[in-house]
Amino acid sequence: MDKVDILGVPFANVSPSEAVDIICSYLDGEDKHMVFTPNPEMVMLAQKDAEFNRILNGSDMNIPDGIGIIYASRIKKHPIKERVAGYDTVQAVFERIKDKDRSVYFFGGAPGVTDTARREMEERHKGLKIAGCANGYFDEKREREIIDEINALSPDLLLVGTGFPKQEKWIYSHLPELNVKTAIGVGGSFDVMSGRVKRAPDIFIKLGLEWFHRLITQPSRFVRMLQLPLFMIKVMFSKK
Repeated sequence: MDKVDILGVPFANVSPSEAVDIICSYLDGEDKHMVFTPNPEMVMLAQKDAEFNRILNGSDMNIPDGIGIIYASRIKKHPIKERVAGYDTVQAVFERIKDKDRSVYFFGGAPGVTDTARREMEERHKGLKIAGCANGYFDEKREREIIDEINALSPDLLLVGTGFPKQEKWIYSHLPELNVKTAIGVGGSFDVMSGRVKRAPDIFIKLGLEWFHRLITQPSRFVRMLQLPLFMIKVMFSKK
C-alpha cells in the first residue's frame, strides 16, 4: 500500500473503492486491524499528543478524510488520489457485507443514537447484520459490560464513535482483548446514520466544501476550524 506522510502521519494513497476493498479483505481474514480516518484537525493534535501520534502510526490504514489532507499531499509532491470520506466508506462496506455472514457492532454516540442508527442502517442496507450497540457514555463498570458483550457477540466489524482522540486510544488499548476482526473510528457518523445530523448537500461534498457547510450550520465549530489554515501553513513550512 502506497502511503503519504503528512506531518508525521501516514495516509493510505487509495481511492474510495480501494479503501472498501482493503477493509473487506480485513473482514475476510483472521488477524485484527485498526482503521482510522484522520483529518487536518486530528493531524494537528498528533503534533502535540505523542500517544495519539504513535497510535495513528500504528494503524493498518489511515484514510484521508479531509480535503485539507489532499491539498497537503499535493504540496508535498506526493498527491493522494482523492478524498476518502469515512462515512461513505462505512456505508459502502455495509453494502458489500449485507448479504454475507458478517456482523457489525455500533459503539458510541449519545443515549438512543446508536439504537436509531441501527434501525436506519438495517432499513437502508437490507440484510445487514448489526449484532448489537452501546452508547458512548460509560464508567469503568459499564465499559467492562460493553467489552464482554462485544466478545460474546463476536462481530466482524466494530465501529467506535466516541470522538477523537478518545476513540482511537480506546481501540488501540482494547483491540487485543476484543473478538473482532476490524475496528474503525467513525467520529460522529452515528449521528448522521440516525438522521440526527444531516450531511452537507452533494454539491458541497463534490467541491470539497463539506467543512464549510459544517461551519455555517454549526457556528460553534469556528474555533476548531481555525486549525485548518494553521495546518496548511505548517505543511508549507515542513516542505521547505
